[in-house]
Amino acid sequence: MTVLDRQALGRATLARQLLLDRADMPVHDAVAHLCGMQAQEPQEPFTGLWSRLRAFDPGVLSDLLTGRSVVRTHLMRRTVHLVTADDIVAWRARHDAMLRQRVLGTYRRELEGVDLDELAAAGRAVMADGEPRSMAELVRALADRWPAPAPRALGEMLIAALVPVAQAPPRGLWRSRGGVRNVLLSSWLGRPVDAPASDGADPVGQALVRRYLAAFGPASSADLRGWCGLAGLPAAVAAIREELVTFRDERGRELLDLPDAPRPDPDTPAPVRFLPAFDNAILGYHDRGRIIDDAHRGLSVAGERVVLVDGRVAATWRVDDATVVVTPLGRLSSADRTAVGEEGRELASFLSDGESHRVRVATSPD
Repeated sequence: MTVLDRQALGRATLARQLLLDRADMPVHDAVAHLCGMQAQEPQEPFTGLWSRLRAFDPGVLSDLLTGRSVVRTHLMRRTVHLVTADDIVAWRARHDAMLRQRVLGTYRRELEGVDLDELAAAGRAVMADGEPRSMAELVRALADRWPAPAPRALGEMLIAALVPVAQAPPRGLWRSRGGVRNVLLSSWLGRPVDAPASDGADPVGQALVRRYLAAFGPASSADLRGWCGLAGLPAAVAAIREELVTFRDERGRELLDLPDAPRPDPDTPAPVRFLPAFDNAILGYHDRGRIIDDAHRGLSVAGERVVLVDGRVAATWRVDDATVVVTPLGRLSSADRTAVGEEGRELASFLSDGESHRVRVATSPD
């Protein structure tokens, strides 16, 4: 069986994630191809799409949100994702059990004795009028019936698990700082969430496997689980295994992939790319070594924005007074510093609507 080393996997990831070459692709199609974008920090998807698409216009993404073609909602791993309306309708029910279990993993003691089905029905009833509400407002509406649980526990269970909701704009719009106000997903989209298959089959699980591999493959079953948080996908993988090709990584683990998906030559040049906080190009795997060294793995969950140099995390970045400030994690060559500076200037211009091209690359550590 063909072995794919770290470099080969990294180049495949860049290609699938639209980071090897910027794509000429509509914004809606890019969000769909990427299986959604992690978005608990509302402005970060704009940088993620700027790094992936040619001539990206942030106003287009804002229009998709206000036009209800894409939504912000809790989904994979119980984190807020930006996903297309079609995908959330198709995928939400398949994630229900995982979302409940993840909330219970944090608040099981506080929610002991609460009938979750009864709570879900009550939450839907309150939200049925289509009015956007904060988590606190929803909890207050139900406090008389459930006075014992801590408000945070009750709210997280309702908003992140039991009641399918979308975060209504202006949350997530370009340059907006709107707070989180939730609206019933079916009211917002004008259509219900798809019900699970009644015959015990798992077409949604099979679709998730195919879509994940198209955007993240080649990848292991553990990577797939690490991305979506669903534990019940082995049967879905088994059902479509004949469609897939397999490889091994350098540690002997099986990797699954779609037969015609891009797997570039490992020596393909990789341009400098600036990634936003919590980008799924890193977080979408259990084994993140194809892009980030183990020594820096903590950056991926700490909300640090990172810079890819030759396909690997080589620096962090932030914005200070309209200046993109880059802090290398190790020594950068003169050519790499130049490339980082050039891409940083373009990013500064994007983030400032052309008013700033300032970038500062700090001295590399010894």
